[in-house]
Amino acid sequence: MLVYTQDTRWRNRAEFPVGREAVRQFLARKWARELDYRLIKELWAFSGNRIAVRFAYEWHDDSGQWFRSYGNENWEFNDQGFMQRRFASINDLPIKASERTFFWPLGRRPDDHPGLSDLDL
Repeated sequence: MLVYTQDTRWRNRAEFPVGREAVRQFLARKWARELDYRLIKELWAFSGNRIAVRFAYEWHDDSGQWFRSYGNENWEFNDQGFMQRRFASINDLPIKASERTFFWPLGRRPDDHPGLSDLDL
């Protein structure tokens, strides 16, 4: 959590956490709901202290329904390199388990796994 400024400001779907503790609580709720989460991010653009990425991730809820979530994030960093703003736009697409694409073991995506552009996502 020390990668964020004390007063970091986020937008994630309809939630707007402000501050490290609010972000920690938000992430705890998110990861309790989004199970077996596997993520691919791709750098889209950067300039100065701002970065834009696009991403897709697969997860299931506690009923076993799988989703692929697509989105974009914009990040802004302060002079010390801490994230001070994060704005995310995300769409969730229900998918069948047979439509999943991300099958690596939980944890970091393997270096040899195709990225978003390779998968045409």
